[in-house]
Amino acid sequence: MDYRINPVNGDKISLLSFGCMRFPKDFAACERLVVTAAEKGVNYFDTSYIYPGSEVTLGRILDKNNLREKVNVATKLPTFLVSKSSDFDKYLNIQLERLRTGYIDYYLMHMLTGPKSWERLVALGVKEWLAEKKKSGVIKNIGFSYHGGAADFKDLIDLYDWEFILMMFNYYDEHNQAGKSGLLYAAEKNIPVMVMEPLRGGRLFRKLPKAASDLFAKLKPEQSAADWAFRWVYSHNEVLTVLSGMESLEVLEQNIKTASGGGSYELTAEQSEVFAKAKELILQKTKIPCTGCNYCMPCKAGVDIPLCFAHYNDIPLSGKNKAVIDYMSRGGAHRASLCANCGTCEPRCPQGIKIRDMLKEVKKKMEGGIYKPFGAIIRRVMKS
Repeated sequence: MDYRINPVNGDKISLLSFGCMRFPKDFAACERLVVTAAEKGVNYFDTSYIYPGSEVTLGRILDKNNLREKVNVATKLPTFLVSKSSDFDKYLNIQLERLRTGYIDYYLMHMLTGPKSWERLVALGVKEWLAEKKKSGVIKNIGFSYHGGAADFKDLIDLYDWEFILMMFNYYDEHNQAGKSGLLYAAEKNIPVMVMEPLRGGRLFRKLPKAASDLFAKLKPEQSAADWAFRWVYSHNEVLTVLSGMESLEVLEQNIKTASGGGSYELTAEQSEVFAKAKELILQKTKIPCTGCNYCMPCKAGVDIPLCFAHYNDIPLSGKNKAVIDYMSRGGAHRASLCANCGTCEPRCPQGIKIRDMLKEVKKKMEGGIYKPFGAIIRRVMKS
């Protein structure tokens, strides 16, 4: 297993980390996975208050196998459930009990979507609360997980002395959400970045167009498209660790092998070209060929155009209801229906997308059905 050093605190973190959202329901199977991962060098486990049963299961396994002091535990405050200052202690205490521990190594503000979602917590006293918990040693490192656009990401970073960040990053979404510009901005601030969604929910493996899979097979037949997707993320030295939700020993073993390359993951020109071609093939299968370059931004009306398109393009991958819920909770404040039809964005689009027409399509698909009765409620809960 390769490791990278956290520049903030000197922690030696495994390049591959365990994302615990999709733990197997069978405890014995789950225990085998976690223990095997730890034995083979994985030392960062990421869970959350809202992952069903995950904190309880992880805490039980670590306690039973005397692993707590050998690994880093990351979990997340459900910020969208916090409505008053006493909720901070309420949720943290529940998490400590579930995890059977007296401290959290890496504690995240879950699912921040921009400055407003953080400022709401600040008004409730989160800064003072975090300072007290840090001083007492209950929380070792403070960070946030991010699901908004690039511009809001940079603004959010500047609002607090964050010690780490969790963001989506993969070769398909190189410029979506926080994207590469956000990764580099965090690095400039000396903030370590943990990466989620390296396979885009399986899209870069199980749902990859055959032509794209064939491209990777020609590079090295014994390596899967998933291996190459991980390697692309690993090639960015600004990334501290990459989360993977591993549901079988076979997947675990393969991912560990991929993350044991001796520290060098630099891509050749030929390999980089394959990634570019694979992305192009995926985009050809995508309704709106938006690359997330953000050249169309900012929008004077407040629409986050790339984010709207990204959620719309998720419909075939996640299903319409899931895509709409994500659209409401993560991009609802910058929704397509805010478009003023000015057309300023369109000449700036390298892909020649008819942005206004596509935003109307996004509005039609994403802001009908369950959006109307639940959209306002979710946006109010998310406070963003």
